[in-house]
Amino acid sequence: MSWLDQLAENVEELSRAGHLQQNGRSAEALPIFDQVLATATDPTTRAYALVQRCGVLINLGRVAELSAAMTAAANAVREIPDAFLRGQMHAFAALGSHLQRNLDRGVTHLVQSSRALAAVRESDRETAWGWHDLAMAYSYLGFHGHALTAIEQARQVGAAVGLAPEIFAAPGIRLRNAVSLDHQGDTDGCLRVLRDIDAELSRYVAIGADQMRPGSRAAYGYALARRAALGEETEANAVEWLTGGGDSIRTHDLHHLGTVCLQIAAGKPAQALATLDTIPVSAEILGAAEPARLRSICHAAAGDHAAAHAADRYAFRLACQRIDRLRDGYLDGVAARLDAQETQRDAGRYGDESMTDPLTGLPNRRQLERYVGGMLERGEKAAIGVCDLIGFAAVNVRHGRHCGDLVLQRIAGVLNRVMRRGDFVARFAGDEFVVVLPGAGAAQAAEVSRRISAATNAENWQILVPGTPIGLAAGWSEVGTNGRTLSAALAAAAANRAPTR
Repeated sequence: MSWLDQLAENVEELSRAGHLQQNGRSAEALPIFDQVLATATDPTTRAYALVQRCGVLINLGRVAELSAAMTAAANAVREIPDAFLRGQMHAFAALGSHLQRNLDRGVTHLVQSSRALAAVRESDRETAWGWHDLAMAYSYLGFHGHALTAIEQARQVGAAVGLAPEIFAAPGIRLRNAVSLDHQGDTDGCLRVLRDIDAELSRYVAIGADQMRPGSRAAYGYALARRAALGEETEANAVEWLTGGGDSIRTHDLHHLGTVCLQIAAGKPAQALATLDTIPVSAEILGAAEPARLRSICHAAAGDHAAAHAADRYAFRLACQRIDRLRDGYLDGVAARLDAQETQRDAGRYGDESMTDPLTGLPNRRQLERYVGGMLERGEKAAIGVCDLIGFAAVNVRHGRHCGDLVLQRIAGVLNRVMRRGDFVARFAGDEFVVVLPGAGAAQAAEVSRRISAATNAENWQILVPGTPIGLAAGWSEVGTNGRTLSAALAAAAANRAPTR
């Protein structure tokens, strides 16, 4: 049964709007979603329409409206215990965050979308499209390998319900990978990927490609045109594939840049430069480096090698700001934070958000005090460890606070992984964390300290903060023995701090 069939209201209208959206006619789909929302009262129907409306706004490039639309969708989905809706909402939120140039928030949504869609048990059309939208989000944010994995999942789910593979061709994923390689100086690698895209198009044309999405046309067309701009002939006609493709901002930008590529291929670099200057394109479609790289190719074709070299250096600098290694660091940091939130060892112990540190997902100082206070009232004792980061100040100075936040998130994940069942971890303040080992003495504390040290040293900090060594200093004390209070135990532990070994 289709997911849409489970809705109580407006099934036919929502199905029609979804069909328009998937066929590059988002401007026609938007008033249908608005009309549904004006009349529907069923919470699930409203949540579905609000989520899909976000996708329409993203396609149309209406960034100014996204924040309010995503807030409304998130509030509605929160009331519906459905993994698919959560997954697609977070996929669109990741794309929206990308358009708003908020990488941290976008990566958080990527992780949440992947986990929600993986929890869907039934195969249906909507879930296949959810994986497709997640693949697009991964691709736009620069996670090309994750994007390919997600689009393959979309194909598998789609095949289980009879959808043709060309529906999920998604050439834009590999196109963005190709131009990314070129931006970083690997033009041969770029051409290899573009040839693969051309070969795939030939296969789909051979079998009819009747179900290819209009949005795929522009990506195939641009891949052909980009290859021609780099001096290689193609079997297919790039102009034919650049025609049409729907009303999305992505299609508009690919048409414009594709025209530039074809002018270069036709030996008209001056005209290509003029065309490049006439209409600005979004930096979020193929990356900020793509116009600069095309400018370099234009100058090289005109024989101005100094200008070509300068444009290439600029393109490379822009590309290096978005390299996948840094993005993988963001992904790891966000995943660690979500793991900390989702693997709380005693749900009753960790209360509302006022008790939780928003950056790491760990209990905060207030919750620590409440937890230890309860222990003392019951006459229990515990070992208390105070841990803080070595080198953290240098991280913020050299790499900025974003990287500092990632390091804190990673440490939170490390601490959570090595604790024993029933232990308590909190973020106390700044780069200081507190661990509580109920019923433990010096020997158990020493063993936990060794595990913390080994896990911290095993982390690849150079990915996040190259050139800045990270370590951990820990000190231990006891609470509940000889009437020692939490504040006294924390002071004694802090005084005993030494680098972990």
